[in-house]
Amino acid sequence: MDPQELASWLTIPTAELSRRSPLPLTILPTKEAVYEHFATEMFTELNEARERDEPLSVIVPIGPKAHYPLLAEMVNEARLYLDHVTFFGMDQWLDWQARPLPWEHPCNMEGYFHRQFLERLDPTLRPSLGNVIFPSPLELDRPTEEMARRPQVATTYGGFGFQGHFAFNEPPGSRWSPVTLEQLRESTTRIVPVAVDTIIAHAERSLGGNVFGVPPMAITLGMRELLAARRVRLYTDGSSWKQTILRILLFSEPTTEYPVTLVHDHPDVAVVVTAAAAQCPPQEW
Repeated sequence: MDPQELASWLTIPTAELSRRSPLPLTILPTKEAVYEHFATEMFTELNEARERDEPLSVIVPIGPKAHYPLLAEMVNEARLYLDHVTFFGMDQWLDWQARPLPWEHPCNMEGYFHRQFLERLDPTLRPSLGNVIFPSPLELDRPTEEMARRPQVATTYGGFGFQGHFAFNEPPGSRWSPVTLEQLRESTTRIVPVAVDTIIAHAERSLGGNVFGVPPMAITLGMRELLAARRVRLYTDGSSWKQTILRILLFSEPTTEYPVTLVHDHPDVAVVVTAAAAQCPPQEW
């Protein structure tokens, strides 16, 4: 990353950010507005596919995640049957031996999706359990195989980390095992060690800085799966931690240093953020 180029992005006034961004950017005033937008966007897609009587596959994150109770309310109120939908979870935490976490563990993303979304639905409206597919180290290739059996994934919904990760596609490799941009672009479902800065971010956000409470491994869909969808929709409910990466995401060419920048290769991408995340970062101490 060229420091002078980065500095120029960081000084773009917030009021000009949407106009100057190469990617469509929506700035909303609060986290709650972001959750409402996210839930409404997903509901509209689920409902329109139902009206067309078409099967639908979507990739979903657990982060952001506070929109799921809102989405459940919308589905229940509309009596929207979801038997036409396949939900692919984009990633999952693992323990230090790369094994699945207990279902009730707060970091078990599939468990969260069930508790905060599926179990809030009227049982008659829920998708079949076979249509809820999270990556697992015990069935490494299952997501890719299931995607091949179904119509093209319509939308990848996701967040982005402050150091540029998309799902758990974090900056890859080392000086001993470099990964090229093309290799990252073609990456598929795999087990990864979680970057130290990601562990610190989650510890600060949720555990009062207790890094020992954050799982050290994860499994993630690769960039090939994430970018194969017809649409990519990126959300953040973050604030100052996301100010710099947002501008890198919007303005940088694709780079392995910030994997989320590979969305610039995709023909249909949109980004939705809080006003706090769109602020100019401080330029001095």
